Amino acid sequence: QGQVVESGGGLVQTGGSLRLSCAASGRTFSNKNMGWFRQAPGKEREFVAAITWSGGSTYYTDSVKGRFTISRDNVKNMVFLQMTSLTPEDTAVYYCAADGTPRRAGITTIRWLYTYWGQGTQVTVSS
Repeated sequence: QGQVVESGGGLVQTGGSLRLSCAASGRTFSNKNMGWFRQAPGKEREFVAAITWSGGSTYYTDSVKGRFTISRDNVKNMVFLQMTSLTPEDTAVYYCAADGTPRRAGITTIRWLYTYWGQGTQVTVSS
C-alpha cells in the first residue's frame, strides 16, 4: 500500500515562513498529481495547492496565491509546500494527498478524488 508522510510543520510568527515536505512511498506517485489541503479547527478540510504529475502545472487557492509555492521531486518521491508571509489564518493541520487517477490531465481541487492521505502536520501562526 502506498503512503505519504508530511513533515515540516511548527510554530511561526506572523510574516514567517515554513517549508512542508511530503514523502511518498509504497506505490508509484510520480504519475499522480499531488495536492496539499488544510483543516483548521472547526472547519472543513480545504484545498490549498496542487501540482501535476509532471510538475509542469500548479494551482493554488486564492488565499495563498503569491505566498505559497508547491513543487515536487519525482526522483526522491517528495512534494514540498513553501509557505511565506504566513498569517494566523493559515493556522491548520496540513495534509498531503495523491490524486487517485494516474496522469490526470488537469488539476482537481475535489477532496474525495484524492487518495493516500497522510496524517498531517500542524502549522501554527502566532499573531
